[in-house]
Amino acid sequence: MTSIRSRSSRIGIVIATFLAGAPALLHAEAPGDWSGYGRDESHARHSPLKEITPGNVATLREAWTYHMRPSGANGEAIGTPDSAGPQMRTGFSASEATPLVVGGVMYLATPYRRVVALDAATGRERWVYSLPGNDQPSTRGVAYWPGTKGVGARIVFGGRTGKLYALDAATGMPAAGFGENGTIDMKTPEVMNGTKGMLGMSSPPAIFRNLIITGSRVQEMPVKGAAGDVRAWDARTGKLVWTFHTIPQPGEPNFGTWEGDSWKQRSGVNVWTFVVVDEKRGIAYLPVAAPTYDRWGGDRKGANLYGNSIVAVDAATGKYLWHFQTVHHDIWDVDIPVTTLIDVRRGGRTIPAIAVMNKMSIMFILDRVTGKPLYDVHEVPVPTDTDIPGEQPWPTQPMPVRPEPLTRLSWNASEMIDGPPDVRERCEAMVKDFEIVPSRMFEPLKAGGAVNFFPGSLGGSDWGGGAFDPAMGLYVINLNQLASPQQMALQPDGSWGMKRGYAYFMDFKTGIPCHKGKAGELVAVDVNKGTIAWRSTLGSNSDPALKDLGVLSAGGPVTTASGLTFIGATRDSKLRAFATRTGQEIWSTTLPASSYGTPMTYQSPGGHQMVAVVATGGFAGQPATSDAVVAYALP
Repeated sequence: MTSIRSRSSRIGIVIATFLAGAPALLHAEAPGDWSGYGRDESHARHSPLKEITPGNVATLREAWTYHMRPSGANGEAIGTPDSAGPQMRTGFSASEATPLVVGGVMYLATPYRRVVALDAATGRERWVYSLPGNDQPSTRGVAYWPGTKGVGARIVFGGRTGKLYALDAATGMPAAGFGENGTIDMKTPEVMNGTKGMLGMSSPPAIFRNLIITGSRVQEMPVKGAAGDVRAWDARTGKLVWTFHTIPQPGEPNFGTWEGDSWKQRSGVNVWTFVVVDEKRGIAYLPVAAPTYDRWGGDRKGANLYGNSIVAVDAATGKYLWHFQTVHHDIWDVDIPVTTLIDVRRGGRTIPAIAVMNKMSIMFILDRVTGKPLYDVHEVPVPTDTDIPGEQPWPTQPMPVRPEPLTRLSWNASEMIDGPPDVRERCEAMVKDFEIVPSRMFEPLKAGGAVNFFPGSLGGSDWGGGAFDPAMGLYVINLNQLASPQQMALQPDGSWGMKRGYAYFMDFKTGIPCHKGKAGELVAVDVNKGTIAWRSTLGSNSDPALKDLGVLSAGGPVTTASGLTFIGATRDSKLRAFATRTGQEIWSTTLPASSYGTPMTYQSPGGHQMVAVVATGGFAGQPATSDAVVAYALP
């Protein structure tokens, strides 16, 4: 095993170090590359590699470890090798990143204001770029643009301050000719709405030809702030090419679903996860989130397009093509965290499709050319009773006939966890203290009690998404079974907000949910039939009595052509491999900390398949305890 620590000299505020003599960057992508967060712009997270198989995966060994935190930071001894024994490590930061590998080089955003390039075979640094000031690269990673005639490949990413960066992929230096010194300011007047609202990026952009397509992270509240518009920028110059208004403006298709002027200066309605692109057809798919404020809609009566919609646009121009709204008038913050391009086989033909899922794990499978559901969708009546003045919940919500919802959607008092006794005691105290009341599917929130909305703010499904094995027709995704008790309270300005902020129906001492049934599962959907193929427990608990409960997860899986599904994501600091066809867990290893990104797999320059994962911890009350990137290979 090779243990690597980052070592770089600091020159001013922004630095880039390049190891002389390193091989020239390969611009041509290969089947063994992992060139985007979801491997490619389809976000199928499926690799064609086959060297690691169900038969030999148990022999995987750690090949190298890279430590993201700069040497000497927070009291850590500079250059201390792992072999020196346990070190005092403080001040770790959480990461949700998935590395990229192109041409034998790994590119990674770290939570320490740095983007690094590593030798994918050894983990040794090739270059380091440190962001200026207090800016931080998007927590989920970077994107790779392969370049064009006369312009070399670039690494592009957003920052939390609203900057869009482009680096020379070979050297790590700011890309020449892109904006000002490789940077553009995305906080332009037309999206800031005359406010000083927050705008940044938590996920990497999409790449289509010579365009960088960006979503954004905006504020949860107050209501007025930066627009959630999706924009495309010239990857060579940084110039704005097109803007898609995620709230239709006067004269645009679908304007008029907001009461009065409630759409004006409205924040939210943004793409905080991943823009997905069908490169062959030139279509970009925008998974648009809920409007602000996402728990109260009394000041925005109506369906609120394009909130909670998957919107298809011409990737070259941003022209509207079609949309499908998964939730009308969202007052639960269910967003659309999951979007994946898939293929559905039916009647001897292959239909290009898209799988779309909100946090409630209601999965819609649509024809990705027309937007029409491949399985019937009905508008079903849902509860509308609420004690919040002025709130008008939408009376129906779309529900597919197939597949059935992947998680439970209701809770009542008879479903409290049976044990252990101390856990149940703490859970019963929570019910009393929080004034928790039962919930039905799409139960409106109330002031008179905390509706135990199921699943809660963590999903169900969340930004980690799923992976699609095209040969098997299986879509594999990790799911949480965890409610959020949410009670509303009148705010000083006359609006309504959550009385206690974000809360989860769990025993925080143990991380065990307070309800009966599984906490965490890995689930496979047969997209050709619209049925659930299998369910497997995901994660392990220290208490033997709870071994079949599973644990909460954040992050996602990847699949390989050899029939494996790799996933970290769990609170128990494990990386696991499952048989994709059956859901059987066949291998696991202990990581330095829990991994809350998504693993990836690639072919090293030596021709061997490797699996890499970022393992920092730092989710749902769990602190970050590591800075490790770990790569595995067969002996």
